[in-house]
Amino acid sequence: MIDSRKSLSPSQINVKQLGRYFAAEITGVDMSQSLDNTHIQAIEAALVTHEVLIFPNQILSSEDLLRLGAYFGELTVHPFAENHQEIPELIVFDYKEGNPPEVTDRWHSDETYRECPPLGTMLYSKVVPEIGGDTCFVSMTAAYDAISSRMQQFICGMEAVHDFASFKYLFPNTDNGHRQLRRCEEMYPPVSHPVVRVHPVSGKKTLFVNPHYTRFIKGMEERESWQLLDALYRATSVLEHQYRHRWEANTLVFWDNRSVQHAAVHDYYPQPRLMERVTIKGDRPFGTSEKVQLSELRKFKIAQYDHFSMSRAVRQFERE
Repeated sequence: MIDSRKSLSPSQINVKQLGRYFAAEITGVDMSQSLDNTHIQAIEAALVTHEVLIFPNQILSSEDLLRLGAYFGELTVHPFAENHQEIPELIVFDYKEGNPPEVTDRWHSDETYRECPPLGTMLYSKVVPEIGGDTCFVSMTAAYDAISSRMQQFICGMEAVHDFASFKYLFPNTDNGHRQLRRCEEMYPPVSHPVVRVHPVSGKKTLFVNPHYTRFIKGMEERESWQLLDALYRATSVLEHQYRHRWEANTLVFWDNRSVQHAAVHDYYPQPRLMERVTIKGDRPFGTSEKVQLSELRKFKIAQYDHFSMSRAVRQFERE
């Protein structure tokens, strides 16, 4: 079947930088039309450079959004989101009186509890409140670049453990809720990611920890882990590294989940806010070549616990 929609020339794309460190507005392109490979590559390059792309005045159907996301990779299904009943790859945020927004008002990168977190996310506005409902973004590339050289050297090679604990409130305290939770725990066990991630395209380093999913620094004593993570989380508070997007209807925002964090501002309820989203599969995060050794992170007062030692005491759960 021949697609009759016109294919657009990359020369028509206009890029207007919005922030000192990141974010750009893209005009001169109708995203409801078919995009050719050259066009897609131009948008991919802009995404890597600017990290957050805003496409205003786009009239898109749900099918258009799915098509656009698929240009840039395989679409994934968010296991804990309000997915469309017939199209699980499509997330529908239909917030209004009686259905308030939850969870997403904390800085985070999407789904870092996965072994391969998303490459990027596309969010499209259909209905926006008159007041409020902004989305804030922060460049974790700029955040990494701004910390001291000594701190950069200290954290490179460290790994942090991520999980989906922030979603566990969704599971009711019932037999079925317990079964669903156990199934999800088996599907998404805790995973380690580098604290400093190397972007697979640009090669730039980014801070890759967030308070929504990161639990602790692997191998580090608990108190020191909390202190270090708290300091790294505060990197998102630097105003110069932030971009706050004020939504208008029919706007598409495409962000690079490998290099930015975001947070939704929940200041509009009970006004309605209707958004649709797709998420694009990413690769396994990698950091610098040398990993920090356990002996460099922690001093033990006594011998380290050995799961396989025949001399250690047997615990009750191991007998059952």
